[in-house]
Amino acid sequence: MTEAVTACVLIIGNEILSGRTQDINLAHLAKSLGQWGIQVREARVIADVEATIIDVVNDARCRFDYVFTTGGIGPTHDDITALSIAKAFNLPLFQHPDIEVRIRKRPAPDNVMKNRLLMARVPQGAVLIDNPTGGPQGFAIENVYVMAGIPSVMQAMLSTLQATLRGGPIVHSRSIKAYVTESQIAGELGHIQNQQPSLDIGSYPFYRADRYGTILVVRGTDREQIESASTAIIRAVESLGESPEDLGFANA
Repeated sequence: MTEAVTACVLIIGNEILSGRTQDINLAHLAKSLGQWGIQVREARVIADVEATIIDVVNDARCRFDYVFTTGGIGPTHDDITALSIAKAFNLPLFQHPDIEVRIRKRPAPDNVMKNRLLMARVPQGAVLIDNPTGGPQGFAIENVYVMAGIPSVMQAMLSTLQATLRGGPIVHSRSIKAYVTESQIAGELGHIQNQQPSLDIGSYPFYRADRYGTILVVRGTDREQIESASTAIIRAVESLGESPEDLGFANA
């Protein structure tokens, strides 16, 4: 079996931790990377603190095939991601001429331009990540990919990476909706999980139309195994006197 390709996502920003801004980048990254055969195995939200960024990046880049960061590459004093990444790799920062050219296309007073050019700083040896929106590019150094925090810009940057990233087996999921509680189905789910240890079987309760129910999700890379486990779950629900609704397959 082809080995899984894994990723860690680091959301960098005090505004996320304070609750002022709600992150939507993780969902987009996880879905997009999953479709490319890259499994997001860990995600962390961390503050704009140099030592924290350095420690977390150095830990993650050793444990995962890819690390994707969002946030902290703007022109203000708290945009320290580029500097922190450079320190994590023990590399100097330099002002990349290609980013500088892009930034200078928008005229501005000298003091404003000086601040904007802070966004042109990248670690020595970094490869630029294109930005189809026309703004400053992100960058990659080894297996760490550094992108903007603004969702539309991050999504544009990410779209340019698909052809450059190595993928592995794609994870599929099959969902079953049933008006049974988790407590009713828990024992049988555990039994099915023990029989199919390579699968991930989850249960997600809901309350609708004055009734409790559960969405039962089977995830894995082998569709035949998913089919087998799903059939067993459907039979377990039917044994409880309920008629499950098969919601079908999707890329997890």
